[in-house]
Amino acid sequence: MKLLIFSDIHGIKNNLTYLKEVYEKEKCDRVIVLGDLYYIGPRNTMIPGYDIQAVKSFLESFGDRLISIQGNCDSQVDLDVSSFVIVPELEYLPLDGLDLYFTHGDLYNHKNYEKIPSGSILIYGHEHDPYIVNENNRWFINPGSISLPKGNTYPSYLIYENRTFTIYDIKGQQLFQQSL
Repeated sequence: MKLLIFSDIHGIKNNLTYLKEVYEKEKCDRVIVLGDLYYIGPRNTMIPGYDIQAVKSFLESFGDRLISIQGNCDSQVDLDVSSFVIVPELEYLPLDGLDLYFTHGDLYNHKNYEKIPSGSILIYGHEHDPYIVNENNRWFINPGSISLPKGNTYPSYLIYENRTFTIYDIKGQQLFQQSL
């Protein structure tokens, strides 16, 4: 199974066409969005491309191929107006002999992982900074943000296939890769 995973859209449509092209070109089976779908947040400046309806339509276009996790900026209203399920907190997916846990990253992350079993993989956003690290017999994978990256990074996303996790930026550069 091939997965396209991204996080922290924050209502900004600018890179969604690119993601749709990646999804189709890579022939992904599922899309997983790790929260912060619509709201830009009080710390961020409004930028061109903020369009909640476009983001909602983009996510709805994946139908039952979409798994969506609730982020810290996603409210009950966001859950109510979305035609797809937005999972609170944590989603577990056993795949290819791996135990994958998906979350937003505000509750569970590389600093708070006690509920995540040893040997598992925790995939989350929230920090807007991409990385793949192994600590305390767990893998921690963050695809960064598709809309509001931190540091000197471009917007980024993650592709999973055959036990390999690869983070790319929207310029096509491979940032990290890990096979397990």
